[in-house]
Formats: sequence, C-alpha cells, structure tokens
Amino acid sequence: MFLFVPGLSIVAAYCVAGATGHPPRDTGLSSILMPLAVVLLGIGLVAMLPIFSRKLAQRAAHSTQSISLGLAMRRNEAEPGGALRVATGLVILVFAASLVQGVLIELDQVSRNTSSVQTYNISLAGTTADRQRAWEKVKGVRGHAVVMRSRSRPEVDRWVPSLEAVVATCEQLRSMVQKIDGCVDGRPMRLWDPKHVAVDDNKPGARFPFDLWHDGQRRVVQVTVPRAVLRYSDDAGLPVFQSGSVLLPPSAVPAGHRPDSATLTLLSSSAPETVRQVLDGIGGVDPTTEVDTPGVVVTSLQQITVVKSLLGIGMVLGLVIGVAAYLVAATDRAVERKPQVTALSLLGARPRTLRAVQVAQVVVPLAVGLALAVVLGKLAESSYLVTGGGAVYWDGAGIPLLLACALGAVAVAAVGALPLVGRRIDPELIRRD
Repeated sequence: MFLFVPGLSIVAAYCVAGATGHPPRDTGLSSILMPLAVVLLGIGLVAMLPIFSRKLAQRAAHSTQSISLGLAMRRNEAEPGGALRVATGLVILVFAASLVQGVLIELDQVSRNTSSVQTYNISLAGTTADRQRAWEKVKGVRGHAVVMRSRSRPEVDRWVPSLEAVVATCEQLRSMVQKIDGCVDGRPMRLWDPKHVAVDDNKPGARFPFDLWHDGQRRVVQVTVPRAVLRYSDDAGLPVFQSGSVLLPPSAVPAGHRPDSATLTLLSSSAPETVRQVLDGIGGVDPTTEVDTPGVVVTSLQQITVVKSLLGIGMVLGLVIGVAAYLVAATDRAVERKPQVTALSLLGARPRTLRAVQVAQVVVPLAVGLALAVVLGKLAESSYLVTGGGAVYWDGAGIPLLLACALGAVAVAAVGALPLVGRRIDPELIRRD
C-alpha cells in the first residue's frame, strides 16, 4: 500500500483534472510527478497482487458451493505469493502496453494534419511529363493541378508582383476544393475565396509573363488577369490555392511545353495511412523527389510506424515468453502439490474435479492481475495524455487489443494447466506423509 496508494492518487488526480477541464499547466512539475506515479503504480501493482489474490480467494471460498472452486481458492489463500511469482511478467507487460499506446497517441497528434485533406507540392523543374502523369495516378490521390508562377524580376528599389496560375479543368478543380460556383471550361477566371485574403497586386487587366520551354527553346506567354471571378470554398486548414490566382484551362499551355517555374499539387485524405501510401507512391516514381507536405511532419509518421512495429513485436514476444514462463511456474507449483493431489484422489476426488481445481488455481490469479493491469494502465495512459497538453485525453482504441491479449494469455494458461493432473494414483507420493 505504501507504493500503490501514492501512485494511484497522483494518476487519479490528473485524470480528474482532465475530466473537469482543468489540465495542469506546470509542465516542469508534471514531468517529475508523472514518471514517479507510473513507477510507483507499476511496482505497487505487482506488490498488491498477493493481497488481492488472498482477499478474493477468501471471499470466494466462503461463498462458493463448488468443491473444485473451494479447493482452488483455499490453496490460493494459503499460498498468495504464488500469484506474484507466476503472473508478474504478464501483468507488467499489459500495464506497459497501455502507456505505449499513450505515446502513440501523442505522436499521432503531433504529426496529424488538422485538416480533412492533405496536399503534396512537387516542383516540376527538371522533371518529365511522364513522371508528372505517374504522380497524378498514384494510389490515394483524389485530385491534382499544376500551379505556375510568373517570371520574377527582383529589384532593389521596389516590389515586383507575381501571379500564380492554376492549370486545371473544372472537374479537376472540383476535386481539389470543397465547392465552386460558375466554373466554365476553357475560360480563364480569377479564383476568389471569401475566407482568405486575396493578393491586391493582381488587379483585373494586369499582365504577367510566364516562361515555357520546349526542346531548349524558351517561349513567353502573357497572361492577363481576367475580370470574371470564380468563387470557391476551401475548408482546409492550409489553403490549397492562393486566393487571387488565375484559373487557366490546360489548352492555354502550348502542347509539349514545360513551365519554367511550376509546382504539381496533389490532394488526398489526411488519414495517416493514406498519407504514407501517397508518399510511398511518389517515391516509387522517383525516390529522389522532394515533396512538401504542409501541415504534417513526415518524420513523426515514420516514428509512429517504427514504434507501432516495435510495440507489435514486443507484445507478441512478451506474450509468448510470459505465457511460457507462467506455464513453467504453474507446472512447478503443480509438481509441488502432487502429494496433496494424490491424497485428494485417495479420498475420492474425481480427476475432473482435480483438473478444475488446477485450472482455477492458475487462471484466477492471472485474470485478477491482468484485469487490474488493464484498468490501472488505462488510468496511467489518460494521466499521461492529460499532462502531455494534447487534445485527446481519453482513448479506447487500445482496449480491444489489450483485452484480446489478456484473454488469450488466460486461455493458454488454462489449457496448459489441464494435463498437470494424472489419471493414476501413486501412493509413493504420500508414503512420507
């Protein structure tokens, strides 16, 4: 209780603070209290297992009318330390897995784009038309457009305006933004989003030169800012296009010509799986391509993938090793109790009853420990998320995996305990007694 109660108190205090909408602001103090609470709660959980097992065994033995359950609970009451010896590894594994789930959520919040869509900007300088078409057909991409920039003439004494031209059809534009009104194919129009500030320098009637290349020959195309306005709505956190740009039909660019300064903008869902799929597809076309992903940190996505892989491998190996160690320890305890089992057989206990006793002796302490580990682990995870300063405090995504692992470990331990009771009675085992 000396370790368990302080750790649980700190964790519960953080959970209450998060539930009432008063998360702690002092990160320095939380950086000390949170690891301390996790260590105290983990060690206290292991130390409290014999106490919980003994109390549960006492109550079950007094209330049950089953002979097999009564014998099993009396044995656990007499040897509560056996629960600590055989269940510690699996309990700590499940408890730690909940904390790792919290770390994954924090990484996901850091790397996730808050918008519903994700854009990818690829410079078309030095690329070919075949690569551009391959990027536009990458799996997961639901929209694409080419954004050209007019010729820049840097001058020291004054600001030289520039213009962005979106080369796309109306259908392509609809796949990139949420809503457009009055788009006509083949007609240049000035894009305007009321929610974003438009460029004031791009007045209707202003002309901007765009450099195009074909077989080493440069060609200058003059684009006049049209008076026709195309209103569109873009709910993305980061705008896909700049308000005030000009929408040009693909026919405005001569066949075979490549722009001198242009960017291919791809659009997909912001789901992490889709973002990784699109990035893999872009890299599959050209591994040396530089991709700008506004609103998302690609390195964090890679870290999440690595941590999830390590978590999965660790859980599988931990469960295999933990269940094996549990079976070895349970077998050792069964061998130690062979004289008592033989005595009960001579008194008339059936083998089926003795097997039920053995399974109950093995399963009940493990089930109690794993249940406590799941509950306390989720509390520790929630307190970690509260102190992390993110938007997610409560997570239920990891509970099915933890419960599946816990039930699988209990099932394997129960099956492994069945053959520990033999069919034959060996009087030599109780001759000494």
